Amino acid sequence: MADLEVYKNLSPEKVERCMSVMQSGTQMIKLKRGTKGLVRLFYLDEHRTRLRWRPSRKSEKAKIIIDSIYKVTEGRQSEIFHRQAEGNFDPSCCFTIYHGNHMESLDLITSNPEEARTWITGLKYLMAGISDEDSLAKRQRTHDQWVKQTFEEADKNGDGLLNIEEIHQLMHKLNVNLPRRKVRQMFQEADTDENQGTLTFEEFCVFYKMMSLRRDLYLLLLSYSDKKDHLTVEELAQFLKVEQKMNNVTADCCLDIIRKFEVSEENKAKNILGIEGFTNFMRSPACDVFNPLHHEVYQDMDQPLCNYYIASSHNTYLTGDQLLSQSKVDMYARVLQEGCRCVEVDCWDGPDGEPVVHHGYTLTSKILFRDVVETINKHAFVKNEFPVILSIENHCSVQQQRKIAQYLKGIFRDKLDLSSVDTGEECKQLPSPQSLKGKILVKGKKLPYHLGDDAEEGEVSDEDSADEIEDECKFKLHYNNGTTEHQVESFIRKKLESLLRESQIRDKEDPDSFTVRALLKATHEGLNVHLKQNPDVKENGKKSHGRSLMTNFGKHKKATKSRSKSYSTDDEEDAQQNPGKESCQLYRLGRRRKTMKLCRELSDLVVYTNSVAAQDIVDDGTTGNVLSFSETRAHQVVQQKSEQFMIYNQKQLTRIYPSAYRIDSSNFNPLPYWNAGCQLVALNYQSEGRMMQLNRAKFKTNGNCGYVLKPQQMSKGTFNPFSGDPLPANPKKQLILKVISGQQLPKPPDSMFGDRGEIIDPFVEVEIIGLPVDCCKDQTRVVDDNGFNPVWEETLTFTVHLPEIALVRFLVWDHDPIGRDFVGQRTVTFSSLVPGYRHVYLEGLTEASIFVHITINEIYGKWSPLILNPSYTILHFLGATKSRQLQGLKGLFNKNPRHSSETNSHYVRKRSLGDRILRRTASAPAKGRKKSKMGFQEMVEIKDSVSEAAREQDGVLRRTTRSLQVRPVSMPVDKSLLGAFSLPVAETAKDNEGKENSLVQI
Repeated sequence: MADLEVYKNLSPEKVERCMSVMQSGTQMIKLKRGTKGLVRLFYLDEHRTRLRWRPSRKSEKAKIIIDSIYKVTEGRQSEIFHRQAEGNFDPSCCFTIYHGNHMESLDLITSNPEEARTWITGLKYLMAGISDEDSLAKRQRTHDQWVKQTFEEADKNGDGLLNIEEIHQLMHKLNVNLPRRKVRQMFQEADTDENQGTLTFEEFCVFYKMMSLRRDLYLLLLSYSDKKDHLTVEELAQFLKVEQKMNNVTADCCLDIIRKFEVSEENKAKNILGIEGFTNFMRSPACDVFNPLHHEVYQDMDQPLCNYYIASSHNTYLTGDQLLSQSKVDMYARVLQEGCRCVEVDCWDGPDGEPVVHHGYTLTSKILFRDVVETINKHAFVKNEFPVILSIENHCSVQQQRKIAQYLKGIFRDKLDLSSVDTGEECKQLPSPQSLKGKILVKGKKLPYHLGDDAEEGEVSDEDSADEIEDECKFKLHYNNGTTEHQVESFIRKKLESLLRESQIRDKEDPDSFTVRALLKATHEGLNVHLKQNPDVKENGKKSHGRSLMTNFGKHKKATKSRSKSYSTDDEEDAQQNPGKESCQLYRLGRRRKTMKLCRELSDLVVYTNSVAAQDIVDDGTTGNVLSFSETRAHQVVQQKSEQFMIYNQKQLTRIYPSAYRIDSSNFNPLPYWNAGCQLVALNYQSEGRMMQLNRAKFKTNGNCGYVLKPQQMSKGTFNPFSGDPLPANPKKQLILKVISGQQLPKPPDSMFGDRGEIIDPFVEVEIIGLPVDCCKDQTRVVDDNGFNPVWEETLTFTVHLPEIALVRFLVWDHDPIGRDFVGQRTVTFSSLVPGYRHVYLEGLTEASIFVHITINEIYGKWSPLILNPSYTILHFLGATKSRQLQGLKGLFNKNPRHSSETNSHYVRKRSLGDRILRRTASAPAKGRKKSKMGFQEMVEIKDSVSEAAREQDGVLRRTTRSLQVRPVSMPVDKSLLGAFSLPVAETAKDNEGKENSLVQI
């Protein structure tokens, strides 16, 4: 961040003075919502990585990782400070730490201004250092911190020494199942000082290195070093060329690797790379599965905007659910710096003529529109200069619309000036991201062209995403003396929390966890009961706003009564008179149309991003329209007119946003809409889970700039994304993925017994996510009782028809008799995979990784998938795809697909009425879901039809030729590393009898 630059150059004396004070600890008041504040001792841990406090009932959870701090503000700026009575605290003694994905605030008050200044300076210095690190320095720092933290947590009595019993307990925590004899032997070898029987931290580091010796990497080194224990410059160069597929490998390049990664000074002097240095190199970012060149913008950025996927946020201002959560301007700063390039601003009339931003018809808090614009202006181009789209959802009166336009022009200034932008040939195409660098596009309504330029205002169609919810389901805030907003909010908050607890996600990778509408209905019913028991809530014989929370969920939306908006039924009449008229309209919603007043000043700010409804789409050659769809309506278009939709998206932009019924801010599956070429697929960035992981992976490539080029096949010409062979003339990619081993795999986060639980039995699942024909999963067998260094040595093979949009998802599971527990995941775009030996670091986990070998081949011919890809086998030949296509065809005649599931909607499924509702999605399953030992096979009933067994309910093809097998042994550390070995390159997969590979036999 720009404001941190000044802190990088602090004098060493000042830095050490701050660090000394912070590590000694300072008593401060911690403010909390609804309380007077708590006095706690806050201190920085000795590694300078965590802020901690005591006393605390949360013990281990009472900490904030410095890496997670977003910003530190001085004075009384936070919402909690604003709620406190003025004058209670000296502003110079107050500061706030914002941290985490949801921008939680820690509000602190010191006893004097000097202490506050010391903490603010020290924290910003630490944040500046982290922001300035390169990936290699960060990896080394996190590794060193992890080893130190591991030592400290094992040191139960805090004497700075580990005895043999503490080491045994640590082995269990690290998921290592070694014979006690072997542990004692390594312990004695590391225990070299006079104080026998205990290990100091330095001795523990030696012990840990012995324990961590990687047999797979050692064998790899031996195979390229003619069985020596080191690599020369020439041998290292050969390894990089042959295995890592690196180009332009020079002697200087190899010497640089030795200088950076070799730990032995003797080896450095000889210009050789030993096993420790080789291990460091292989675990560095240089050998990550993600192509390091893709950390920078590498794609052509001179094509029209419609040729790119654009990272888009929905309800950007919210920190949580859509009913009660806080709105914060800092959420705009966070998502913009994460790479999001399209943010949403819901504008409503506010007091004193000041427009506000919040989620309509709910109890979410309000923030000033002016503050939102100032935050966007400050952070829009900190990380990259590619254009930002401001998606304005306008609910304001004409007077406050003029105020909105005034703020936009006054704050953004020349960022809104598009007069010099090059739009290409004869202005018939959208400008490119390159030509729009540093610009902000306002997406909103535009006055009709038939109105004269002198018209100060006019009527435009109004598509309100909140209006998807029936009128009876909206909050209408009318209070009387008998109830307060706080009472209603308190009741609803408790009800929501209890419902979410009751609906604990059984399987976070399974999107059909629980229904959002059931949650809404239960909230509504509970609130009604509450209000009936409190008759003073009623007014003039009518129930207050609380009675109308949620009703009629099973019914279709009815025509609502007029409320300060006018309506027309031109669309319905036109549809009746022209039943076959489709050439000028992409899609008809068949609803009564609403209109609203729009002022000229706001209309004139909309240039290339004119927000239009589907009814307004006319093929008149104009550019600059943005078609907005909710997921439920977009689902119909994708199912029924995918090819026409793809053609539309070659000239214009389309925005897809989550249904208004997702009050928990869960996310739909973006994949079907990406497959149809939709550019602006808006997700709730505040909701972590599978869908945000896919979104993050898709946009991490191309320098995480928020713009990813669509495949050429989508930008010119068209194809059917649901076809069994959508691009028959194009070569396909074959991914041969050898899953070799795992490292430091922790116990599942939802493990019932935590660190005291059994050592995990891990297996790896690999999922291809892309076109329906490419969606596929396969998995390794299970390794028993080893999360520290399990070895699988299994080869999985996949064929991908359109690799440019495919994602590869690596998941690690813990197998147990009643099912499986999620351990971690990493998702990478197919195009960013790097061939060779690579580590796949699991997202959000410090040390956990999978070691793989990647080979990517180009294959041709109609029958190559059948021959080369086990996922197709005879199933593809027998018509599994044809069966799915026929089901999709039936969808054209489905009169009511509105409530279809969003998840993996590759084809229409026959579902019960109660099942046709939106589902919540999150990232991974917890314990308790009943499954057999067969892993995924238990999720597909064995039926007579081969095609039915080929795909699960989620439309993902699973391998039916292998069952989940349990490997009875894991890799021992103590066996001779020079035993029989074979090069870990692509080899045939093990047969179903579970025969052991020679590389991992004891």
